[in-house]
Amino acid sequence: MYAIVGLGNPGKEYTGTRHNLGFRVVEALSRRLAAGKPFYHEWSICAAAAYEGNNILLARPLTFMNRSGKAVAELAGRYSLQQDEIVVVHDDLDLPPGLIRLRRGGGSAGHRGVQSVIDLLGTPDFIRLRIGIGKPAGDVDGADYVLEPPAQDEQEPLQAAVERAVEAVLALVSGGLDAAMNKYNRAVFP
Repeated sequence: MYAIVGLGNPGKEYTGTRHNLGFRVVEALSRRLAAGKPFYHEWSICAAAAYEGNNILLARPLTFMNRSGKAVAELAGRYSLQQDEIVVVHDDLDLPPGLIRLRRGGGSAGHRGVQSVIDLLGTPDFIRLRIGIGKPAGDVDGADYVLEPPAQDEQEPLQAAVERAVEAVLALVSGGLDAAMNKYNRAVFP
């Protein structure tokens, strides 16, 4: 089983913000895989799906971003998930808009949602799918930047990144992390 957890903030006021790209990927996967009816766990809204004989749990934490680890840890315990069965999808300031990167492990790079997952799982050794949102211009604070909707010229690259992220997750599930990284960690822009 794989748990694909898209990080974001719940609530309509956060829909469409850069910080909610993880949610967008999980929602796109849900549509693509014709996932079952949504159901709730303590800290997440989930849906079940399958792909090439693998069970997939699609999850969006109901916590705010900075407490995402509560949701991921609860799912890991409930489903006895191993580290290589957990895929956390999140925005990344250090990648340009439109670029995605898959990897296992590493630090949080200041992403508080990822740090929460590391802290509550007790390990950094889960799979991450990072979606580039670029750095804010000038003296705009990063915390404010991630909570804004993307600029018009970012819309197309970010939508393409969401679509590539869906394909990358499916490649991971069907062929493993190394094959998915080899295919999807290349610089590709629309």
